[in-house]
Amino acid sequence: MPVATSPQHTAARRVAVAGVALCDPEAPEGAATPYALHAQAARRALADAGIDRSRVDGLASAGLGTLAPVDVAEYLGLRPTWVDSTSVGGATWEVMAAHAADAIAQRRADAVLLVYGATPRADLKAGRRTADLSFGARGPLQFEAPYGHTLVAKYAMAARRHMHEYGTTLEQLAEVAVQARANAAANPEALHREPVTVADVLSGPVIADPFTKLHCCVRTDGGCAVLLVAEDLVPDLAAEPVWVLGSGTAVSHTTMSGWADFTVSPAAVSGPAAFARAGVTPQDIDVAQIYDAFTYMTLVTLEDLGFCAKGEGGAFVEGGRLLREGALPVNTDGGGLSACHPGMRGLFLLVEAVRQLRGEAGAGRQVRRRDGTLPQLAVASGTGGWFCSSATVVLGRG
Repeated sequence: MPVATSPQHTAARRVAVAGVALCDPEAPEGAATPYALHAQAARRALADAGIDRSRVDGLASAGLGTLAPVDVAEYLGLRPTWVDSTSVGGATWEVMAAHAADAIAQRRADAVLLVYGATPRADLKAGRRTADLSFGARGPLQFEAPYGHTLVAKYAMAARRHMHEYGTTLEQLAEVAVQARANAAANPEALHREPVTVADVLSGPVIADPFTKLHCCVRTDGGCAVLLVAEDLVPDLAAEPVWVLGSGTAVSHTTMSGWADFTVSPAAVSGPAAFARAGVTPQDIDVAQIYDAFTYMTLVTLEDLGFCAKGEGGAFVEGGRLLREGALPVNTDGGGLSACHPGMRGLFLLVEAVRQLRGEAGAGRQVRRRDGTLPQLAVASGTGGWFCSSATVVLGRG
């Protein structure tokens, strides 16, 4: 009796990023809902790819609706047969990209749309919500909440530990903010484009020691989308494909007492895994997009991804290294510190990485290698919670 061939027994397919899109920056207050931002981003990503909505059979969405992503699927007019609603904070979208790439490679889906939209800035102005001082007081977090340990304080404690252990200075942390702002200067969609100095960062109001205001991300509305497809669909694309070469994910802790070492993030696990699966090293990377809700996140993630040794992040970020024309361009759109941060920013990292690899970043913003050619390899590394989770995705041309 013949045995039916199982999809698991067929060769894995390559996976490409087919389309990316951003929503319009900062709409007038009340002009756009999160659902509308999802729709705008989805339409634009599909148009960018040249793929009809009917060909989308997978959807990844988190943070919106009663039954995410079912609500979003209905709003977008999709009936996906593969879905993901994983929610691990800022690393969510890199985790979802990894899940989607695995599903496409194993023929469980052909075209997966990752889509996000949020309006925290407008909601705050309208009084529909308050600031995020913490993630709540349920479960293990109940043992920290009574002591007023805010979200920003958790990051600040970790930064202080790095300063104590390795001699990292406030000026070095401030360099991250200064270079992010310099990169944002050429991005017409960035919230803040005016230059700042190390002195400006250090003299600002203290939010949580050692962080002043400019050590912390901006709060904006925003949305974006990324479409991943199987290699079978690549001949039909309107844009040049960018290939998913490898990914890695990791989780670390919820409570600060459960974090073994404040100077090590879960990117120390997700990064090496992604590079190994992609068959590349950190030294091969041309451009890096790193989650930067706070300056310390950029510094410690660079260490944990392997761009420099542990404890050397402070010296590594000096000298303009992170600038668009620097030795390792980082957060070339200005990042969460200057461009946009509507909440779970990880999907924006993928959009910027793809645009840089395609050569679509625009005049004054496009990264070039020393020989004048376009970047060939990019890494996007998302971080969730207070270094509670991490996911890293390596992307490449050709």
